[in-house]
Amino acid sequence: MTPERLFAISGSLSALIAVAAGAFGAHALRARLSPELLAVFETGARYQMYHALGLFGVAWVIGRSGQGAPQASWAGWLFLAGTVIFSGSLYLLALTGARWLGAVTPLGGLSFLLGWACLAWAIASAR
Repeated sequence: MTPERLFAISGSLSALIAVAAGAFGAHALRARLSPELLAVFETGARYQMYHALGLFGVAWVIGRSGQGAPQASWAGWLFLAGTVIFSGSLYLLALTGARWLGAVTPLGGLSFLLGWACLAWAIASAR
């Protein structure tokens, strides 16, 4: 499977999960979680959706530029890692109340930041 296809499919599946998580939070969790924990869960879903869309950007850049593709691939992998670490830790924190997971979340945020920097680098170096 080409990197372009891999990241487009990953973006689609991540967006699907983000929509499902958002609906689950809005309907099933509203009566079960405190407003604070519900907001944590919703933040995870929102950032997952942002980065699902970012994965489509990665796929587009890879498809348009062979030269910028290595940096774009790094961006895709960082977006995927960030989604698992950032959104995953927020989902688990909200569902379990385990506050220690909040210490893990910034690592996912760092992955997101590095991913956006790699994507910018890929676009700047494309011809």
